[in-house]
Amino acid sequence: MAKHKHISEPDKHGYQVRIVRKGKEHSRYFSHRVWSGKKASLEAAIHWRDQMLVVLGKTNRKISEKGPLSSKKSTGVRGVTRSIQFDKRRGVHSLVYGVRWHDKNKIKNRTFFVGQVDNVSPDEDFHAFRTAVLFRYEYELCLELNIPFHPQRYVNWKTTRLYDVAFNQLYQALKHYEQYGEYDSDFEALLQASQADLNEQLAG
Repeated sequence: MAKHKHISEPDKHGYQVRIVRKGKEHSRYFSHRVWSGKKASLEAAIHWRDQMLVVLGKTNRKISEKGPLSSKKSTGVRGVTRSIQFDKRRGVHSLVYGVRWHDKNKIKNRTFFVGQVDNVSPDEDFHAFRTAVLFRYEYELCLELNIPFHPQRYVNWKTTRLYDVAFNQLYQALKHYEQYGEYDSDFEALLQASQADLNEQLAG
């Protein structure tokens, strides 16, 4: 049995994460086959659980219509923050995720604007959070491998779930770049194939 809160081992093929909030269950299964081994699938399950707890644990306090509410708040992931920003001109509160990173020794912040707080769905919130986490993770991988980081990959983040490429598959793609030195058609094919393979396995 898995010795981690909210994580069980229903069979010998993978781990199951289950979190219940207000009578609603949020769950996901992590197959050892999909994640290339038992250790990797457990790490993925823990990572997903921790992200979900951040999103599901958010405050339900009603947003004041008279002025600013809250400030930047850590998500528990290094370099990633979650904040509610107040637009004085429009008089609305918006949910934003921010990622702190460095480019040529300059500190930069990449923001993922989710939308007006009253209109943001849990899925939109979680999607933005996971994208921000992946942005930071990919940046740290590039530092580790001493290769350029390309933030432009995240331009269409609202319509592309880049995190569907498993972290270990992304790592292999970056290693490919390190070996060949450029984002060529082979690199793009590897990314596309890894995402298609993962989606097919998850669907099965």
